[in-house]
Amino acid sequence: MSESASISSGIAQRYATAIFEIAKENKRLDKLETNLSDLHTALGESADLRDLLKSPVLTRDEQAKAIKAIAKKMSLIPALQNALALMASKRRLFVVPQMVTQLQEMIAEEKGEVTADVVSAKALTDAQAKKLSETLKAKMGRDVKINASVDEALIGGLVVKVGSKMIDTSIRSKLNSLQNVMKEVG
Repeated sequence: MSESASISSGIAQRYATAIFEIAKENKRLDKLETNLSDLHTALGESADLRDLLKSPVLTRDEQAKAIKAIAKKMSLIPALQNALALMASKRRLFVVPQMVTQLQEMIAEEKGEVTADVVSAKALTDAQAKKLSETLKAKMGRDVKINASVDEALIGGLVVKVGSKMIDTSIRSKLNSLQNVMKEVG
């Protein structure tokens, strides 16, 4: 890990811990979880928001005004609004995506959940996602929240990542393995 990535991670961790503790103390973790989901979606969909967070052209005041307006419009809890305003005043908005991820992990840990990143060739149906979640729960002994995405290059099957464990049952992976075996023979 590079030194700047490590520093960014540390900054994000400090803000995430403070927000988490305040929300927990005020019994607002459910609302915070909803806010984080909305913020995560907004970060993924809005290039303007991502640019706002990283722009060296905007002044601190311009960033602060913009992020305050966005936070208010999204009805974020006061702890999150205040943290974003503070981050803008310190020019640390660039760590918001990392902070959101860390907060989501902290809430999942608090709830006894673990998140599984699942990549499939086609979008999972609700029934498939539920069945996969139940299967993973039986293996992990904890509730599993599915974070699904689609990669058509897999051809078929799934790639499931839970923590440091990865299960790759994709057709692409099997074809690559077969290709490597054939290279060794020939």
